[in-house]
Parts: sequence; structure tokens; C-alpha cells
Amino acid sequence: MASFVNNMFLMDENEWLDEAGAPAPAELDPFVEAESPAGEGETSLALPDVIGILPIRNTVAYPGTIIPLAVGRERSKTLLAEAEPNATVIGLLTQRDPEIDKPGFDDLYSVGTTASVLKLIKMPQGSFNIFVHGIARFRIVKRVASEPYLRARIKVLSVKTRMTKQLQALMVSVRQTANRVVALSPNVPEEASVLLENIEEPSALADYLAANLSMDVSEKQALLEELDPVKRLERISVVLAHQLEVLELSHKIQGRVRESIDKSQREYFLQEQLKAIQSELGQQDVRSEELKELRQNIAKARMPKKVETEALRELDRLSKIPAASPEYSVIRTYLDWVCELPWSIQTEDRLEINKAERILNRDHYDLVKVKKRILEFLAVRKLNPKGKSPILCFIGPPGVGKTSLGKSIARSMGRKFVRISLGGIRDEADIRGHRRTYIGALPGRILQELRKCRSRNPVFMLDELDKIGADFRGDPASALLEVLDPEQNNSFSDHYLDQPFDLSAVMFIGTANYTGPIPPALFDRMEVIELPGYTEPEKVSIAKRYLIPRQLKEHGLKKTQLNIKDEAIHAIIRSYTREAGVRNLERHIAAVCRAVATKVARASIRRATVGAKHLADILGPVQHESELALRTGIPGVATALAYTPVGGELLFIESAAMPGKGHLQLTGQIGDVMKESAQAAFSVVKANAKTLDIDESQFGKSDYHVHVPAGAIPKDGPSAGVAMFTSLVSLLLKKPVRPDVAMTGEITLRGLVLPIGGLKEKVLAAKQAGIKTVILPARNKKDIPDIPEEAKKGMEFALVKNTQEVLKIALDVN
Repeated sequence: MASFVNNMFLMDENEWLDEAGAPAPAELDPFVEAESPAGEGETSLALPDVIGILPIRNTVAYPGTIIPLAVGRERSKTLLAEAEPNATVIGLLTQRDPEIDKPGFDDLYSVGTTASVLKLIKMPQGSFNIFVHGIARFRIVKRVASEPYLRARIKVLSVKTRMTKQLQALMVSVRQTANRVVALSPNVPEEASVLLENIEEPSALADYLAANLSMDVSEKQALLEELDPVKRLERISVVLAHQLEVLELSHKIQGRVRESIDKSQREYFLQEQLKAIQSELGQQDVRSEELKELRQNIAKARMPKKVETEALRELDRLSKIPAASPEYSVIRTYLDWVCELPWSIQTEDRLEINKAERILNRDHYDLVKVKKRILEFLAVRKLNPKGKSPILCFIGPPGVGKTSLGKSIARSMGRKFVRISLGGIRDEADIRGHRRTYIGALPGRILQELRKCRSRNPVFMLDELDKIGADFRGDPASALLEVLDPEQNNSFSDHYLDQPFDLSAVMFIGTANYTGPIPPALFDRMEVIELPGYTEPEKVSIAKRYLIPRQLKEHGLKKTQLNIKDEAIHAIIRSYTREAGVRNLERHIAAVCRAVATKVARASIRRATVGAKHLADILGPVQHESELALRTGIPGVATALAYTPVGGELLFIESAAMPGKGHLQLTGQIGDVMKESAQAAFSVVKANAKTLDIDESQFGKSDYHVHVPAGAIPKDGPSAGVAMFTSLVSLLLKKPVRPDVAMTGEITLRGLVLPIGGLKEKVLAAKQAGIKTVILPARNKKDIPDIPEEAKKGMEFALVKNTQEVLKIALDVN
């Protein structure tokens, strides 16, 4: 960047007169030109042919300029010792290499500037400070002497210029550019622009600008040797344009910096004023302590760098907002949530496989498949601690221990347990939270529960997945897609937090009674483990091992004070409960314990033994009659097996005929799928009437009514198709169905029997009802190994492919 001040102070031997910051004497202002000569080389002083040469380095002297020099070399001091101010003329030549301390003629350029010594000051250390005025260009003609100082014969180089319009335009352009440079250059007085306007000679203008521009010494020397002022001005114009561009860019950058500084200063003053006002109101100490505490909490949370940056940005906003502003409480609540989330807090997994197995066996009876899967997970986690947690889903009827199994898993792994019920939620914000733009916004249930448990790797149970709703507020099941995907939940985004939170360390477990209502995309993300209902012997074992001891403890009874016989437990299971799980069984055991506890508390008895005969007095009359009593040998009644959310159960399909025109009527609050199955069964019967030895004339004379009892209970599904077909055939052939046979399977118009689901639950229901033979679709053969061995004892499974095989077993029809 050009500096019209600094470049006026030229030097000898790399020493500056103003190196300590002292300004040049006022009487020798470098911006005031000496008497302008009529032409270069004309001066009041006579220029001798032979003059002493003063070598200078790192600069070039030009005619018409005043130059301060510091002189310290011996030959130079010898030359100046004979000089008289305003009377002595010396020659100034620039060194080619500034590092040479004792230069000769070969080390100097041959063209220089004659100068008059204006003032000479001898310094205490023996050196000289001088001011010289450049007079004219010269060239060395002959070397005269090298000692005691350099002397040479010279020839003054005259400069002749003819003023033209082109030259005048060039001078105007150069002056304008130079004035712009002066205006943008720091520390340059306004007199510089005035001086530029007063220089009329092209050569003098070129020399003045060349002396003050930042250029290499070689470029300055080339300008000195150029005698044509036009060419000099053209070259200077290029240099000026370049320096103007640099100065404008620098000025622009400085302007931005100045604006930033001004803004910062303004904010600082306002903050100081705000602090003073708060101090007067007594709020300063409380506010400062609050902000300090928040900053410490942010540091303690050890959150990811990106989240920490956002938190600190919000803290900075908080510090500038008055406490009475509504925005203040919003930001403060947000920062509290961010600081309290367990970004880096987690429990250490207890990966002792044998110990975990003992805990699972102690807490739950059977459930071999589930326990095996949990132990596999622990084994994999032990070998690969950084592996992804699985997403398990327990499917089974109520009361089989899905929720309590999640607690046992957490205990066996040494993790914290979290459970949320998704039943009935309809708002997506329950999962993802509300955006902070809403009043009273909060994070979703996922982050809320993690905050409560203070761990980033709990066992997290999502209960009742099959009971999630959806309405205009969004679909919570869709929001769970990201939560329950191991490939995505490492950057789960809550709307309130608005920052990614890593859920990959959480072990999610979902539960549902049945899979139908679960969206396919959500169902696909989970590993399904089915928990079937319990058989009667299993329920007895669970009651004796878990339920009775727990209820005794809860009711304050000792083991010696109450003894419930096995026959009583069997009676409760058969006559007072009808379920796949053991929840109602535990309630009735609790009722027995309450009755005994009441008598013990009254001191009427000290201990009691409860048998089957005592249940009527304690629990009341029998609530469920055995399905055996409902069976009959009347034609038109078939026993079907159904699967419901509460387990398997028996359905009795009843068919009746009445005078009419062949219409089919269906009742029993059955769904569309079940109605279609009945229509298909009726069509198969009519299509195969001859084969089945059925009088076809009956179809035109009678109407047929198919009813499924328990009409208050909704029923649906295709698996009763075989039973409906058998019921109609039994009615038309007037042959009763075997009472010890139950059946399940979907029927087609071709008479084929298709596979069904829920086989375990259906077989358990048949076992409890005393069924001996179960007719199953042949393609369900693969599911028989999954049925508990206890349920298969004493039962026969008849695998059929078509309706003819069904009738052969159920009606003994060939």
C-alpha cells in the first residue's frame, strides 16, 4: 500500500532518521517542493563536472524531492566532512546489492541524481544526519577516484518535453488516481493533494509520484533512467491503479471491521447500562448466578459438540433478554431440559450369562424361547459391546407376563427399566414432542422418560403397540418408525429439542396382544417373540410358585396361616376364570387371601386350609361352565376354534332350516370376513350336494340361518369357514358332529382348507375344554412343534387338505 509519508524518508545503510518515531523537522517538510526549476538540470547552484558520490541503498533519489539520510560509513562521512550546506553538490547513486558495506563503482547503478546538501547535523556517536534536495539526473562518464571517497566525472541528463493533448489527458488521469490514493491512504496530509495540483511539469510530476510510490528499487531505478516523461507517467499510472485497487479493498475490509467493532462497542455499553439498572433493582447478583449455574450445567452434561454450541448460543440469548420477557422462560426451560438429558450417563451392563439365566428362571415360569433370546443378546453384547440393541416385540394375550418379563430383562442386565403405555394415544407430539413455538411445549415421552431414569441405555418398554390411534394430530405409530429402527435412532430428532439424540444404546421392547392393528412398516422393524397362553398345569405351577406367595405377602399372611389345596387352584382355573394368562387367577387368589385375612384379623381363626368345596362361600357361584355342558348331539352344531386378543376360545356354530326360498341368514355380530366365509361354505355345500348325498330340492324350499352364540361379542376372521361348512352339512344330512371334535381352517369355493393363525392359543382352548380331536389345515403342520407338550398330551391332530376329509372325521361320512 502506498504511503506518501513513509516513502519520503529515504535511507542510507538501512537506517531511518525516524526509526524512533520522531517526525521530520517542520522546516524541511517533505511535501513542500524546492524551487521548481524551469527545466531539469537548471538550478541556482553550478553543477561541477566532477563530484563526490554518496552511495545509498534500498531507495532511489529523484530530482525535486527533499530526502533525509543517515550517514555512518567512513567514506561517506569523509565526503560530507568537506560539505557546506546550500553550497555543496553531491551525486546520489543507488547500490545494486544493499548488503555490501563498502561499495565500489561496479556495485552502483550508473545513473543517479545530483543533490544539494541543505542541512548537515553531526550526531554524538560520530555519524551524520543530512537533508538533501535532488537537482537533476546524471550519468557517470568517468571514474575519477575511489579513495578517500568515490569521485566521478558526470554528464547531466536533460529532459525535454513537448506538451500535447494526450500528455495533458495522461497528467489529469494520473492526478485523479493519485488524489484517490492520497484520500484512501492513512496518515497522509491534505497538502499532498494540493502539491499534486501545483506541479505543472510532466517530468516533475512523474518524479514526485515515483519517489512516493511503493515499488521495488529496480523499478524505481528504471523510472529514474527513463528520460521520456510520457513513458514514465504511463508506467506510474499502472502502478497507481494497482495500488488504488488494493487500497479500496483494504478500505472495504476496514469498514466491515469498523462496523463490527462499533456494534460490539454498542452492545457492550448497553450491557453495562443494563447491568447498572439491574444492580439498582437488586437483580444483578441473582441473574449472574443463574447464568453461571446454567453454563456450569452445560459443561457437566458432556453433550455432543454441536448440541453444546446450540445450548451456549441460547444461553447467550438468555443473557440479553429481560427476565420479565415471555421468551426468557421459554429459553430457560429449554436449557434446563438440554442439561438434564443423559447425554453421556449410562449404566454398565452386567454380562454374566449364568446369573442372568437364574434371574429369568426365578421371575418367570417356562417362556423358554423368550429367555433363550435374551441370553443370546447378552452373549452377543459381551463379545461385541458396541453392537446395536435389538428391537423385540412380545406378542401374546393379556396376563401372560409380557410387562413383568421386561422388568426381569432389565434386572438381569443391570439396566434401568422404563415403561410407557401407548394405548389410546393419538397425538404424534406424544412421541416427538411439541415445537418450541407452542405455549407449554415439552419434549416427547421418549426423552421425558430418559430424563427421569437418568440413563441413556435403559430397557425401554413400549406397551400396547396394537392400541395406538391416529387422527388429525398425526400418526404416533409413524413417529415410532425412527425410534424403532437401529439404523436411524442414533440421531433421533425430537421437535422440542431440535437436536439429534442417540437412542442406539436403548433396548426397546414392544408389547401387543395381537399383530393385526400394528402398521406393517412398524411391525417389520421388530423381532417378534410370541408368548402363548398357559395350560392348566402351567397355571397351577405359576400359582403355587409365584402368585400365592406374592398375595400372602401383600395381605400380611404367613405361609403357615393359609394353605390353598391344588384342587382349589384347579377349580378356580376351570370355574372362575377363562383366560390365556393368569391375571384373573391372581385376583381370585387375592380374594381367597382377603377372606382368610379378615378372619385372622378378627381372631376367629389362626390358620386356614382352602379346598374346592370352600370356593363357593368365598368366590360365589361358578362363573364359567365347562364347554362340555354346551355340547350336544343335535345335527347342525359344530365346534370351531377362534383366536381373540385374550387367547383362544371355542365357538359353537349353529345352523337351522325353515320354510323359505333358499336364502342364507347370518347372526351373532360377526364381521365381514366371517360373513364371506359363511357365504363361501354355503356355496360349497350347494355345489357339492350330489357328492354329499344331499337332496338338492331342499335349497328351493327352505331358508337357512347360521348363528354364532355370544352375540354381544364381535367376531371376525376366516378360520371358522370349515366349521360353518360342517354345521350346514350336518344339518342337511341330519347327522350330528362328534362332540369331542373341534375344527379350524379357512375354506375356498373349491373345497380346499387353507392355513390359519393363532394355533397355539386355539389348541390350548381345546385342551381346556376337553376336546380330544382337533381338525387342522394340513399346511399348519409346521406349527405343531410350537405347541406345548403338556397341551398335546391326550389330543389327536387331524391334518386335512379339503372338505371331504373334514366330513370324514367330523361326521364319519365317506
